[in-house]
Amino acid sequence: MTVPVIAIDGPSGSGKGTIARRVAEALGYHLLDSGALYRLTAIAANNNSIALDDKQAVARIASKLNVRFDTHEDGSEGIWLDDVDVTFEVRRESTGAGASTVAAIPEVREALLERQRAFRQAPGLVADGRDMGSHVFTSALLKIFLTASAGERARRRYKQLKDKGMDVSLAALSRDIEDRDRRDSERSVAPLRPAPDARILDSSGKSIETVAQVILDWVAEL
Repeated sequence: MTVPVIAIDGPSGSGKGTIARRVAEALGYHLLDSGALYRLTAIAANNNSIALDDKQAVARIASKLNVRFDTHEDGSEGIWLDDVDVTFEVRRESTGAGASTVAAIPEVREALLERQRAFRQAPGLVADGRDMGSHVFTSALLKIFLTASAGERARRRYKQLKDKGMDVSLAALSRDIEDRDRRDSERSVAPLRPAPDARILDSSGKSIETVAQVILDWVAEL
């Protein structure tokens, strides 16, 4: 029996991570936050004083990531790199920019490909990223391209970071999102774009609950 995969792709700030988590919880499926692997690669490269434009060295880092996804004692989700809790660092804007840079390196994407596919385990998987449906899980049961306007994505990110007590600029976030959209769309390998058979879902002006329910309704129709 083939393990079902729900692939949710989309640009930065579209809400795909939160939505994917809600859908996975509702279905009782495993969750793959593929973006975290690229963020962790950027962190590991920096920790080892490796320049992000050193393609071969960064690819070697990606192939040897010592990563653990687990929960903290309070039940919150956590990420450990080389047994060090990097949960907060993974979500920094600077880490996201680094992730976008290393994600454009074909050798890095190849190094992480099988690691991502290994998350496909029973009873099913919800995978969120930028090329889950178009490249990593091309046989996914359901492929979704989740989007939202650039302005709304910047405002969401601004509120999210402010709520965490971080000092951020809305204008800077807007520029960063536009830059990342361009890098992700123009990269040579697995560029950000909907899979031919993906369903497009615009989350602009919609609540998390509404968007998650739309996806769950689509799953129920399959």
